[in-house]
Amino acid sequence: MAKSDKSIADPIPKDLFDILACPLCRADLEYSENKDSLVCSDCGTKYPIEDNVPILLTPKDRKRFVKNRNLQ
Repeated sequence: MAKSDKSIADPIPKDLFDILACPLCRADLEYSENKDSLVCSDCGTKYPIEDNVPILLTPKDRKRFVKNRNLQ
């Protein structure tokens, strides 16, 4: 995994971060530059971090979730 910028605190505990993988291709995840999301080191898919929780839904599932949440 890529080294993270220590000027911004890591939002995810290291022991959890170390076991996370991309749901699409199972590659390692890295923090984005400002640490507000995780990015797959292989396929480049971006996953947001909300309230220090990584949202590891595929882009297709994320759209479906948002659509269903807006219908309620």
